[in-house]
Formats: sequence, structure tokens, C-alpha cells
Amino acid sequence: MEGRKEGRKDEIMAGKSLFQQVNDYAHRANPYPLYAEMRKTPVLGDEDGNYAVSSYRLITELLHDPRLSSDIRARPPDDPKQQAVAQSSISPAFIRTDPPEHDRLRRMLTRQFGPPHTVGMIDNMRGDLEKYVNGLLDRMQDRKQIDIVDDYAYPFPVDVICKLLGIPPEDEKRFHGWAEDIAFSLDPAIGEEGRKLIAKGLVARNELGQYMRALIDVHRKQPGNDMLSRLITDSSADGRLTEEELVSSSVTLLIAGHETTVNLITNGTLTLLRNPDVFERLRHEPDLIIPLVEETLRFEPPVQFNSQRTALADITIDGVTIPKGAPVYLMIAAGNRDPVRFNEPDRFIPDREDNQHLGFGSGIHYCFGAPLARVEVQIALNALARRLINPRLVVDPPPYRQSAVLRGPRHLLVDVDGIKP
Repeated sequence: MEGRKEGRKDEIMAGKSLFQQVNDYAHRANPYPLYAEMRKTPVLGDEDGNYAVSSYRLITELLHDPRLSSDIRARPPDDPKQQAVAQSSISPAFIRTDPPEHDRLRRMLTRQFGPPHTVGMIDNMRGDLEKYVNGLLDRMQDRKQIDIVDDYAYPFPVDVICKLLGIPPEDEKRFHGWAEDIAFSLDPAIGEEGRKLIAKGLVARNELGQYMRALIDVHRKQPGNDMLSRLITDSSADGRLTEEELVSSSVTLLIAGHETTVNLITNGTLTLLRNPDVFERLRHEPDLIIPLVEETLRFEPPVQFNSQRTALADITIDGVTIPKGAPVYLMIAAGNRDPVRFNEPDRFIPDREDNQHLGFGSGIHYCFGAPLARVEVQIALNALARRLINPRLVVDPPPYRQSAVLRGPRHLLVDVDGIKP
């Protein structure tokens, strides 16, 4: 652990408590004061060998730094997450690999997902997406209280990703629990509880992998116009996806295709309800939704920090040497509120200019589904603004989900005087 600046010992010890507090459920409703404290020492190490980076400048640099690996197999053999990967029945997701493997897989998946190969795919979905969210609201017209999560933010993106991939909608109940366990396993392995979450996530990932193998076999025998069928049958200069790559990629697309979008819709709704003047403005200025969603990604990002980076060599950052094999956590939510980069960072400004947030990451691992997520959230929030009559929070802060990485309310109860036709 050589190479640190003099006087870092006390800061490193403080960093341990700060990082643990961020991951402590007691701070889930408002981790932002902790992030502000972390930014005072932008690179913090702890006794367990973890490093957290919290300034916008350093996070941006490291998101483009090839010395940081996204492949958990770069961790030491005794690392709990490395052990989980070794015990998994399916290969790591493409977002958890490095070039050139990552680049090849991403190219092959992108061919079926959007530009430049499937031009207009997402824009052509707008009509169906609007019809779906309005249908959800229509079914709630006789109610005076709704749960934004269970009634709206969850079923919408789940239905969308199931239709895209060709997953029977009746199977949603089967994969809901698996998806949640996998999401929770992304959190750092802090203490015995963290290790239990990783073990539970491993079981869920293996079971979901078995489900996907069977579904892939069905689509191989009877291909349709869905994305899974196209992935099975498509050939390109990169060849075809192997069976293992199909299973791993389909699991990833299913989880990533709804987990973060649920949080983004819910975080956006909560922020609007806490800022009723902005909610009212959106009713009359629907085009405001475009910068408003970007500001939500900055202000309340659904992915709070990146949990999978590993140093491939000794790296000196801001005077601190991060040793080879150490886990590195890029604290996205802390960088998004860095006052060095953003004016009034703790204020929600719906039409903020120069908003180069980190909500979808940056570099080669920039969020694969960002174009679809943007459209889904824009449509979902605009529909709420247009149709909810006098919405108001029942509980603030609401109860939050367990995960520190994928942060969002578990329920968001809203009283309404009605829902416009």
C-alpha cells in the first residue's frame, strides 16, 4: 500500500466509515450529504481494500481509463464477487467484459437494438408506448390513491422489454424475484449481509439463465420478429453469438431493460412532487420533458455508483495509489452533484444548460439502453403531469429498495383527486 500522500491515513479511515454509511440502508433516503463529505477527499480507500472516487473530473477520467477493468474476473481469487462468477452457470454479461470481447458483443447486440442498423426502431415505438401508459392510467381512474411503483413505473418498462425480447408476459411473475435478487447482488460485499446478497444473486442468475436457455430453444425452433429471435439467427462480420453469449446477453438485456428505468420513472415522479411548481410547469410545457429527464438523471440517478471496476495495475490517482486487483467504485451520484462542475448542484433545475451528467455513464460502457430509457421516461412523466389531478405524496421520504447501487423507492404512494380522461 505504498505511494500514498503523507497524512492520508486518517482520511482513509474516515473513508471506510463514509463508504459503509453510503451502503447502509439507514441512509438510503438521502445519501447526498455523505457524497458531499466524500468529495472532500476524492479518492478514498478503506481497510478492506476498496477505493471510492467521488469527483466529477476523476470519475470522467476513470470511465475512459483502460487500466480499470469491468471484468470481475480481474479481482483476486478470494474476492466474493469473483467467486460468484466462478460458480455461475452462465458467462459474464457483455457489460462486465473488456475490449476486445466487449466491443465485439456490443456491436452484435447493437445491430438489433437501434441505430445505425435498425434506424427509427425506438422512435417508431412512441405511439405504442404512449398507448400503454395511458392504458395503465385509465385502469386507475376510479382510485384516489396509487402506488407509482407497483401500478405504473414497474409494469410499463417490464412490458416493453418483454415485447422487445419476445418473453411471454405471463412469465413476468417468474423472473420478477430473480431480477430483484440479481439487482441487490450488485452492491459491495460489505460484511456477512453483503456476502449473503451475492450468494442469493448467484442462485437467481443461474435460475434465470436456465429459463433463458429454454426460451432460446423455443425461439430457435420457431423464430419470430422479436429481438431474441433476431439475435439467434443474425450473422455479421463478427459471426454469430454462441449459446453462452445468447444466454448471458438475454439475461442482461432483461434485467438492465427495466430495473434502472423503474427507478428513473419513480425518482422523477418523486422529484416532481417535491417541486410542484415544476410539475405545474410541465403540464403546460410538455417539451420541457427533454431537459427535465436529463436533470433527473443528474439529480437523482437510478445508478448511484459503478460497482464493478477493478484496477488492472497500480494506478496513482490524485496522489493515492490504487493497487492492482483492488475494487474501485466510481460514485456517479457524487460526481453529478460536484459543485466544481455544476452550478447549484443540490437544486433541481429542469431546464439546466450544459448538463453533461454521468447518469448513463461514459466511455465504451455508456448505457446500452439509454435511447429507449429516455423515451420511456419522457412519455411516462409527461402522462402523469397531463392526467393526475392534484397529486400529493402520502409519505416523504418513501420506503426505499434495499440496493445502494440501484437506488429508488420501493413504493411511492400518491393521493389524487382524480385522473383526467
